Amino acid sequence: MTKFKNIVHQKINGISSKKNVILHKNVVDFHAKSLERNIKFDIYYPSYSFSQDIPHALLLMNDAQDMKAVKLMSTLEKFNQTSPPHPVIVVAIHPENNRLREYGTAGIPDYANRGDLAGAYTQFITEELLPWLNENYPLLDDPKYRAFGGFSLGALSALDICWQHHHLFNIVGVFSGSLWWRSEPFSEEAPDANRIMHVRVSNSVYKKDMRFWFQTGTLDESCDRNNNGVIDSIDDTLDLITELKLLGYGDGDIKYLEVEGGKHNPKTWRDVLPDFLEWAFK
Repeated sequence: MTKFKNIVHQKINGISSKKNVILHKNVVDFHAKSLERNIKFDIYYPSYSFSQDIPHALLLMNDAQDMKAVKLMSTLEKFNQTSPPHPVIVVAIHPENNRLREYGTAGIPDYANRGDLAGAYTQFITEELLPWLNENYPLLDDPKYRAFGGFSLGALSALDICWQHHHLFNIVGVFSGSLWWRSEPFSEEAPDANRIMHVRVSNSVYKKDMRFWFQTGTLDESCDRNNNGVIDSIDDTLDLITELKLLGYGDGDIKYLEVEGGKHNPKTWRDVLPDFLEWAFK
């Protein structure tokens, strides 16, 4: 715990010791060998638990640029007021200008070659960032207390990383996920074919202890490629849930939240973030 105490000592000094205060640390120069660039990420943590060396649950989030808009700090502060079994550290990673290359499905770019660096990003998360966090912060050494979430394409990335590395992360948060991600261009003859995540799951096996939280909004988009009266984002999410259930996952493993009037934007994601934290960590 020594390194951890050294890291947060200056941040805690001079700040109220009031329970539930969320502190923020910005890391700007973490060199990711896998991506051959420096990565910036933000760490949010509850002040009250540090002096006691309490083990923490971990939530990684893609799309750190949206954390202010979804009011992560105030939402996390309110969540901690509910006395969760374990305090939660949130680490939000900035994609900067690399989102369309580093987010996606590892090893399988989409038909336009987007996501061609998703494998390298996965390697950064699993082999560089997570070990560094384990070394420097008092985290619970159990994937049941580790979650990964994201918005839109960042949600697809989080889901894929958890699915491929369930020994590291058991909890997934998919906010308006880009589950349309496909290996071949759209075809009217087979409008729902070639969705990469659906194929990846259907060709896989049940992974013990995994839990999935999905959210869509009824106004996420207006497209209905198969003309069944349901927008694609809802169709894609429900179809993936069906694939998961075919592998053996039950209602206790999956939560689906459909927001009436919800849009593909931070306001909707902000409104449902408390539900995700409650489901994931309590």
